[in-house]
Amino acid sequence: MNRLSKIVLVVILIVIGGGVAFLATWDIPPPSHKVEKVLDNARFSR
Repeated sequence: MNRLSKIVLVVILIVIGGGVAFLATWDIPPPSHKVEKVLDNARFSR
């Protein structure tokens, strides 16, 4: 049982390391939709 638990632990560490490497190298595209918001003139008092 001890050997099996070591193998499972190593596999879990490899999966976590692979996930971290994938997220570190993934080129996530920025959002490309245009955002327009109307601001009230009352917010900018003089």
